[in-house]
Amino acid sequence: MEDSFEDLIASYIENKVGIAEHFLTPELANHLKQNLLDLNQKNLLLSAGIGNSDKLSYDGAIRSDSIYWLDKNHNNVFENEFFAKIDAFILYLNESCYTGITGYEFHYALYEKGDFYLKHLDQFKNNPSRKYSMISYLNSNWQEADGGELLIHQVNNNQKISPTQGKTVFFKSDELVHEVLVTQNTRMSITGWLKSD
Repeated sequence: MEDSFEDLIASYIENKVGIAEHFLTPELANHLKQNLLDLNQKNLLLSAGIGNSDKLSYDGAIRSDSIYWLDKNHNNVFENEFFAKIDAFILYLNESCYTGITGYEFHYALYEKGDFYLKHLDQFKNNPSRKYSMISYLNSNWQEADGGELLIHQVNNNQKISPTQGKTVFFKSDELVHEVLVTQNTRMSITGWLKSD
């Protein structure tokens, strides 16, 4: 487990973008993916918004994915396994890097064919509590022709990251502008933020 934590931290220090190829085990990723598909089958996903609280709005010209918030109160065994992994990572991160993370929030994200999310920062202008963004991908057998890459914009080095199953990406929420390129296939992830209130 700590190997994947070190992969995230070391690559983050080197390039401002942490990547661990196998943060999620294949078994856990498959169970989470099935949860997401079941929720979608039951029409429980909602259109993703832009902004927060009273500034929340919906604009399909900016983002077109659907989401469902994870919650420990749902008492789903696989989501709780995911939360346990995040809890362990935060403990490791706080002890090794003194980040002061005190909480988090995560949701499933589903992009159907043709969906996208234009350039944005993850930290709200009226609330700086989001410190780090984390995305864990749930897409097996993803091909280059499927598109849907995470494109991170940096001054000298834009980085395009394929959303392959088990991979987790980690970066500062207030620092890197990024976007999700148009997907040509159903694209699934758990997306969230490590917070310091």
